[in-house]
Amino acid sequence: MARIAFIGAGSTVFTRNLVGDVLRKPELRDSTTFALMDIDAERLETSEAAVRAMVDAADARADVEATLDRRAALDGADYVVTSFQVGGYQPATVVDFEVPKRFGLRQTIGDTLGVGGIMRGLRTIPVLLDVCRDMQELCPDALLLQYVNPMAMLCWAVARDSSIRTVGLCHSVQHTAGELAADLGLEREEVDHHVAGINHLAFFLRLERDGEDLYPALREVTPPAANRVRYEVLRHLGYFVTESSEHFAEYVPWFIKAARPDLVEHFNIPLDEYPRRCEAQIAEWDALRARLRDGGAVATAPSVEYGADIIRACETGEPFAFNGNVPNAFGGGRLIGALPDDCCVEVPCVASERGIEPQPVGALPRHLAALMQTNVNVQGLTVDAVLTGDRAAARHAAMLDPHTGGELALGEIAELVDAMIEAHGDLIPALR
Repeated sequence: MARIAFIGAGSTVFTRNLVGDVLRKPELRDSTTFALMDIDAERLETSEAAVRAMVDAADARADVEATLDRRAALDGADYVVTSFQVGGYQPATVVDFEVPKRFGLRQTIGDTLGVGGIMRGLRTIPVLLDVCRDMQELCPDALLLQYVNPMAMLCWAVARDSSIRTVGLCHSVQHTAGELAADLGLEREEVDHHVAGINHLAFFLRLERDGEDLYPALREVTPPAANRVRYEVLRHLGYFVTESSEHFAEYVPWFIKAARPDLVEHFNIPLDEYPRRCEAQIAEWDALRARLRDGGAVATAPSVEYGADIIRACETGEPFAFNGNVPNAFGGGRLIGALPDDCCVEVPCVASERGIEPQPVGALPRHLAALMQTNVNVQGLTVDAVLTGDRAAARHAAMLDPHTGGELALGEIAELVDAMIEAHGDLIPALR
């Protein structure tokens, strides 16, 4: 029986979706233990109720456990799913957005790069490494399915400081493939692709239907209003990027400028988007909790997340191909030639009874690799800041961040980083 530990199970909507995917697998539905763990008792209670209702509705023989004790959930786990947000919306996300505004710096999502992504990395990496230390003691052979952002920073830190087998999982590749198919008037199943890069900044190196290159047709598409940024990138760089326009806009210096509000308007960039999403997610959780309290059903549709398919592949040996986040140095060589050995890359992978096997990509177009390196610089310095306790590395990460560096002077960036670290208080371990 496979034991799946959910660390951060209070993310009820995500937990519900992944559990639903597992229950749809005939090979897993009657032979799985869902070990749910969260530090928030109320959220944990809601997730437990949702999962038990789903197991009952599926008439599955899966077991469900719920605990506030992380070590109890991890003990004997075969798979560990992380889906927590250190500091939550209040106070952490609010700080990530409101403090930079005092310096004239605006963001859209703030969970991957920029000062928001850096702060999220500073407060999240230590917690994830604590999880890995518990895993090394309680389930050293388990596979960590890592869903928490900032994805690349976290997976980089785990590879550098832990022996735990880890793959970072995101849904940007599959979501974007579906969007591109729709823009081209095709079904998702008709589109074949090859994608590689770094998380949230990977590119569709190949986009085809039955061997036919779809890029000429894609260049003729009228950009949807919500996706003008990425189509502008396609126009100038020649390839389509995986992450959404609102995310991508803050990874580069070209779109969000205080002195150019016309760009924000023209490219339809939703500033402060993530706080709005957080509030919507909280409302969705409240509604789900109310339905469960009233005895309502928990309806789910198949999600696009990779987790259940990976677990099935590892359990049955039937291979499953996906894009995963792994160390660039793998098997004695580099998966992507132009990027550093120690960084985290997002490349095609195959899951099977042998675990996760990343597939070498080789060379990338030079301009795409150069763009990725600007983000890798920030990721690596943030990891350094956490693992060495060096505040200067955190400042340097923000100074080299394309969006932050394009808006603020060096002294302002240093002051901003210090102000944010102070505002986060104990959520960020002491940096000297």
